[in-house]
Amino acid sequence: MMRVVCLLRLTGIWMSLLLLLTMALPAQAIELEQVNAAFPTAQRLEPANSQWPVQQVLAGDNELIGYVFESVDIAPIPAYSGKPINMLVGIDLNGHIVQADVLSHEEPIMLVGIPETKLASFANEHISAHVNDRLRVGDNLDAISGATVTVIVVSDTIMRSARQVAAEQQLIEDPSLTPPAQVKQDVFTAADWSTLTGDGTIRRLHLTHGEVDASFVGTPAENYLRTPQPADKTFIELFYTYLNPPTAGRNLLGERGYEQLMAELGDNEHAIAVMGRGDYSFKGSGYVRGGIFDRIELSQGSTRVSFHDSDHIRLGNLAIDGIPPLAERDIFIIREQAGFNPGQPWQLELLVRRASGPLDTEFSRFSADYRTPEAYIERPEPPVEEPIWVQVWRDKAFQISVLAAGLLILTAIMLFQDVLARHPRVLNPLRLGFKIYTLVFIGWYSLAQLSVVNILTFTNSLITDFSWSSFLIDPMLFILWSFVAVSLLLWGRGVFCGWLCPFGALQDLVNQAARKLKVKQIEVPFGLHERLWAIKYIILLALFAVSLHSLGSAERYAEVEPFKTAITLRFQRDWGFLLYALGLIAISAFNHKFYCRYLCPLGAGLAIPSRLRLFDWLKRHRGSCGTPCQICANECEVAAIHPDGRINANECHYCLDCQITYHDDQRCPPMIKRRKRYEKAAGLASGRGRVEAHDPGSAGQRNLQRIPTFQEE
Repeated sequence: MMRVVCLLRLTGIWMSLLLLLTMALPAQAIELEQVNAAFPTAQRLEPANSQWPVQQVLAGDNELIGYVFESVDIAPIPAYSGKPINMLVGIDLNGHIVQADVLSHEEPIMLVGIPETKLASFANEHISAHVNDRLRVGDNLDAISGATVTVIVVSDTIMRSARQVAAEQQLIEDPSLTPPAQVKQDVFTAADWSTLTGDGTIRRLHLTHGEVDASFVGTPAENYLRTPQPADKTFIELFYTYLNPPTAGRNLLGERGYEQLMAELGDNEHAIAVMGRGDYSFKGSGYVRGGIFDRIELSQGSTRVSFHDSDHIRLGNLAIDGIPPLAERDIFIIREQAGFNPGQPWQLELLVRRASGPLDTEFSRFSADYRTPEAYIERPEPPVEEPIWVQVWRDKAFQISVLAAGLLILTAIMLFQDVLARHPRVLNPLRLGFKIYTLVFIGWYSLAQLSVVNILTFTNSLITDFSWSSFLIDPMLFILWSFVAVSLLLWGRGVFCGWLCPFGALQDLVNQAARKLKVKQIEVPFGLHERLWAIKYIILLALFAVSLHSLGSAERYAEVEPFKTAITLRFQRDWGFLLYALGLIAISAFNHKFYCRYLCPLGAGLAIPSRLRLFDWLKRHRGSCGTPCQICANECEVAAIHPDGRINANECHYCLDCQITYHDDQRCPPMIKRRKRYEKAAGLASGRGRVEAHDPGSAGQRNLQRIPTFQEE
């Protein structure tokens, strides 16, 4: 064991030296060779005066010829996988895009038969476009069949990040300087369908089969497997409106429906109603949970808004009079990050897709204009800008409150653990309820599963450019990490691993159910068990070493953690990841917390600083625990108690089972001995008391006061 400790210490020294060397090296995310094709005369790159890591491209004599940057630093738009697609984007001094290279992505759709070259070719179609141009998939951009969602996000990522950098560097006028209009909540006029369609509150788009067929003339989809339809037959009749103004929302939804919708919307969020009938569905059936509606899109100026399933609400019966029969009625929410301005014109885009071959597709786009009536809006003074993380914390007030309440309860449990350990009928149900709370609320609902990636990210930020705002942007993770940091000093690693880890709680509950079903437990001999502990530290050191070279690579290798599959994505993942996560959970039914004990790099990362804990709260009987008593060691489900009776705080999950046994005078030998002595002395004192009741200071009472007690730590 001493050799292992020495090896770990030497490894720690080596990693510290490597860390210092890394800190001494200049960090440059973008290399000159990456931009030479787009900027042939470029000679060097220098950091620009920017809030983002933007690089100036300089030619001879310090001539500025453009800017390059990674889009993930500026417009990290989640794609199909839930992760942003990172692009290397370059713009010249006229605001034209000269480079658009795909650096990294996690799109599963691009890994099942669609070549990466197709995505690269699509990105290159943006070259020579101006940052204010309105590029549309299916209009002036070719789509990739089978990856519509991915290419929509790629295009939006390129244009949005380029536009923001161009505005910041004063290559174009900054659109954010124009204050957005506000809806007048006190303006309401009762109206029927005819009135609202007549005054422009509700707009209409009507397309016939002839108009749609004409849009495909000259393309491979013109006659491919087509059944001719009458030219004047309705292809789709679409009605749409902006719901936030009371005159539109209350008349369509009714008083109660409108109030419910407004209560669901956050600050600076908006809702539109889209209703239609005809042979074509504006929704279609291609979208899936977590996906994007790929037949409709909202655009305003050079900004495009795609709608995810989380932005969709089904619209039932409408409260307005005179409404025609409509086959589809839906509400779509425009989120705050879109920067929607109700005072500016916007368009509802309808995308029509037709097959042009067995695997190929052609697109046509139809645009319908909308302008909010001036009577419904006012144009206020520019609002005082506040950090994004402040808005996020405000939006997650409910989750923060519930998490804070749970952490207060856990703190009380830890502080009064001795009292609770004497009452297992209270402590055991309380612990079971807290595990369910951790799994369901912290894990599956709030998606606040801590990960070794957080440790690597924090370490990397200390090496590079530390910023509190990047950590404050997720309040749940920030609060949890703050609590874990304090708990490490007070109680050690076990508070998180035993009480606050959702995947740990899942394993714990599975094992508890297995024990109820009399599933035989497989225990590893202690000699082998304590050597297997080292595996998780080796994994941690390997991930840390990789992160010094590439944090992105380390994040991919961190898939050794099943947290993303089992908790964050709620088992909605490829079969390989599912088999891995389910396999670990299945093993936990036979060996309690197998993953936590031997494989978890996060547990290893927490165990290292937990050696600085200030207190040893777990009590042991001197001279009895381990020699000869082995009750606690045999009952410890994670085998964190050595045969000699010592509790290994680096492996303890703070379940408090040993403390329950410690206070149990029916199971713990020292407590049994103490109880019998007390009962014997009490019986002796009781017998003498009948004889010497007249003397309060009798020898029986004095002997009772001198009863020896077991020495405790």
